[in-house]
Amino acid sequence: MAEDDLDAFRERWKQELTSKKEEKPLVRAPSTPCGVAGLSGRPISPPKPEEAGCTEEEGRAGGYVSIARSLLDGRTSPLLDRIQEERTRRKRQYHNRTNVCSASLQQQPERKVKRHQELVDQLIQDLNEVNDIPFFDIALPYELALKIFQYLDRAELGRCAQVSRAWRVLAEDSVLWFKMCTREGYHRDASVSDSPCWKSTLRDCRNSTKTVCSNWKNRVGAISQLQFELGKVLCDVSSCDNFVVAGYTSGDVRLWDTLHWDSKASFLKPNSLSANTEPRPHVSHVQVNSIVAAAAYEDGSVDLWSTGTGGEPIHHYQSPGRIQALALSPDSPVLGTAVGPDVRLDGADDRGYWRTSCQVASLVLVPGRGQLGPLAAMAAGEDVLLLDPQDDEPRTLHSVYGHPVTCLDASISHVALGVKRTGWAMNDGGNKIHVYSLETGKPDVCVGSSPGDFTCINLRDGSPHLLVCGNKDRRVRVFDLRAGSSVASLYAHHLGVTSVQADDWKIVSGGGEGLVCVWEMRMGAKLWEMHNRHPVRHVRFNTSTLVTANIPDDKSPRGACITDDDLTAHRRHRGVICHYDFSEDALSQDHILPICRSDYTESYGYNYNISLAVPYDRLSGSHLSH
Repeated sequence: MAEDDLDAFRERWKQELTSKKEEKPLVRAPSTPCGVAGLSGRPISPPKPEEAGCTEEEGRAGGYVSIARSLLDGRTSPLLDRIQEERTRRKRQYHNRTNVCSASLQQQPERKVKRHQELVDQLIQDLNEVNDIPFFDIALPYELALKIFQYLDRAELGRCAQVSRAWRVLAEDSVLWFKMCTREGYHRDASVSDSPCWKSTLRDCRNSTKTVCSNWKNRVGAISQLQFELGKVLCDVSSCDNFVVAGYTSGDVRLWDTLHWDSKASFLKPNSLSANTEPRPHVSHVQVNSIVAAAAYEDGSVDLWSTGTGGEPIHHYQSPGRIQALALSPDSPVLGTAVGPDVRLDGADDRGYWRTSCQVASLVLVPGRGQLGPLAAMAAGEDVLLLDPQDDEPRTLHSVYGHPVTCLDASISHVALGVKRTGWAMNDGGNKIHVYSLETGKPDVCVGSSPGDFTCINLRDGSPHLLVCGNKDRRVRVFDLRAGSSVASLYAHHLGVTSVQADDWKIVSGGGEGLVCVWEMRMGAKLWEMHNRHPVRHVRFNTSTLVTANIPDDKSPRGACITDDDLTAHRRHRGVICHYDFSEDALSQDHILPICRSDYTESYGYNYNISLAVPYDRLSGSHLSH
């Protein structure tokens, strides 16, 4: 309908309504009660049903007129005016009927009947008013409504935001989205005032996590090689968060901050005794966390540096023999060393002074202790000891004659150890992994039945109920500690598994042949792999980065001349440390080597194609490095 036709229609409609209103004026109900004489002395009879019906119809017509006027004025929702007018009309009608009938009732009994009728009529009127309102509205205090909304997830909050304006304000409250953000693991150390819109912050974090996960699966990212002392051989590597520390046969220790790449604090000076020794002793063990870095030398000396300042050691001590095991707590400045049957724990007090806590294989410090002090799990031969500085002596957690412990790992609540079966004990099912509870000190579950020795266990990084381990029989196994059964068994490395780590959805394993493999845990499929010459002795990853170290077994390779063993080692004998970055910021062309940007038409660039993500990668990711 055109605009002129619509205006003409409105004018004709308005004239018709006006003419009808003038022809049929509203007739009010008589206010004189039944049976009461009028001015002429004759009783006035009550109105006839036809007249009453006509009056009611005229009242309705008045309501329709108001609706029509609202529509003519351009309003499409005259519901509120209609509700108010309907209430007013019913109240007027109710009072008229009450006044007509009140005089005809008797005094004493009439009061009871009148009260009864008033209550019934009031109830009916209230019910009619409830039916007139097409929605309900319950006003709750804002704090109480906020507590109810905090039990909803993201999708439910989105639905509630579409109900009304009041619900939208509740569903988009910053406190709700801040708690949801921290509950999902993002910005746990932040406060509510750190972001103007936590809903947008959570959305950005989830999109970033999704992108990083896709980059992991498709092998999209930047790769860097951390090199130092090109003429010496790599001895040991450790990484934690964004710090990577490495020790070399020259006695030097190098620290990298992969977040800032600060070269000024990367060189860690040795103690004066080791620096003045010629030749300088090799580095046997290194460890690092977010606070300190530690190194143990072949002569039994131990140095400790601050990751923030570097430079000179902040703590040093000399052991009577060679350090067999070195451990650093992941979340506190506590250092443990093992020399033969003796174990020493050193920790910093409130003023920063390092002191020896106690003196008592492999050594593992239990994370998550906080103010309770260090707790160490030690494996020495056939015994596994649990050492708490608050106790007078360590307590034995596991001891079986003829069954040496091959690997050890600890989480906040459990300790897992691989046990080697020898002699006649091979008939009882092969090598096992025993899991003990730190709270009770008793075994919880025993899993595994393998003819090969377990070489590595990862318990602290994955899901609380899953245990991932590597074996000399070339397989990576995943066990469910709740049921004590195997979840997955992956044929990974033909020279045995040397290191492994897992999280909620992926497994990264390293083998003796130099392969680093990334697996999808649920499907049990290999996503991709990378190869270097030497065995993989270190694998450590977080959300967006991966650090691997290929450490040679031979620390004194022959030089270029067959009669000269003192020259610098050839490049193929030094070992290598690789740092992979799968974050979004690493996708720029400046972070990728030219050979890594080659396409599949170049045969020599296929094996290095870390920056590409094509359908062929997704379909056959297990063949990317062949």
